[in-house]
Amino acid sequence: MPIIVSQNGKNAQKVDSTPFGLEDRLQEYILDNPNSIPLYEIRDDIELVLLSREFQTNSGPIDAIGVDAEGNLYLIETKLYKNPDKRTVVAQVMDYGAALWKHLTNFEDFMMMLNKHSQSNFQCSATEKIQTYFNLTDETTEKVLERMRNNLDEGKFKFVILMDSLDDRLKDLILYINQNSKFDIYGVELDYYRHESFEITIPKLFGAEVKKSIGATTSDTVVYTQDDLISAYASIGFEDKIREILQTYDQVNHGSYPVKNVTANKSAKSINLYFNLPATDSFKDLAISIGVMRGKPLDTLDLWCYSPEQQDQLIEAIQNVLRIPTTKLVPESNYGRIGQWPLKDFSQEKLLQLFESLA
Repeated sequence: MPIIVSQNGKNAQKVDSTPFGLEDRLQEYILDNPNSIPLYEIRDDIELVLLSREFQTNSGPIDAIGVDAEGNLYLIETKLYKNPDKRTVVAQVMDYGAALWKHLTNFEDFMMMLNKHSQSNFQCSATEKIQTYFNLTDETTEKVLERMRNNLDEGKFKFVILMDSLDDRLKDLILYINQNSKFDIYGVELDYYRHESFEITIPKLFGAEVKKSIGATTSDTVVYTQDDLISAYASIGFEDKIREILQTYDQVNHGSYPVKNVTANKSAKSINLYFNLPATDSFKDLAISIGVMRGKPLDTLDLWCYSPEQQDQLIEAIQNVLRIPTTKLVPESNYGRIGQWPLKDFSQEKLLQLFESLA
């Protein structure tokens, strides 16, 4: 469909739509212009930041992954109408979602991969990109990350199929899936025009018109209380260990823990202990976390470094006190897992020794 362009009401010119040419060009365009995906038609305040392109899964690369300010994860597949694979694009994008949910079970690993993409595209970490794009406080950013964690854990993704032209059968399929399933899947058709130095896109959204009540709940996540955690770990023979960890958590939050610079929080499914080195102004240089993943209690405590410049000091202390294997951060990564402490070997005494050695 042509459009008419004029300047100050004069010199009107007809401009015909321009093909994107290659799918790479379409991917580049939406990465640079995420608002070309018109989620504001679903709700006025929804915005999307894209964090990665060609995100690898066991089933192949997801063209783009995005997140909104509520922590919803969007898996985006781009296709040109001329591509013969467009018939299977719905199955393809959902296959990627299944692979992401099944094989990338650790949120920190997921974020590490997102960080590589974000560093490459925006020269900052994914967390920094989310925080600056949505202008969030540190506390609100942590809440967004926690919702992202829960959505990955539960396989709650929103799927977007973006094409230069959608045929009627694909539109009907998208409506049918939204009406009869718990999935949210949207089709976006982009009309693209070039005029002199200007680029014009006219996006059309399909699938949002279906009002869904299937599977509606008052909460978007399962929250494990302390009693729930004790029960979960009792089922695998580690009730005494989780009670020790919970006791440490309580001591820290009541100010009775013998080492300073330690903070703690409980998320929906995990317990997290943070230590900041005296020489830094960070609230967490080292994070130690354990909890339940997809209904199964983890049998290791994950140790995460959030200060790359301090990782040698952290690793030396971990090796000397805990005697466990460690690994260095991936180059240019802002944080990552540097060790896993088997829960069977955990003791409050060893944990205290680790914190004292760092303090």
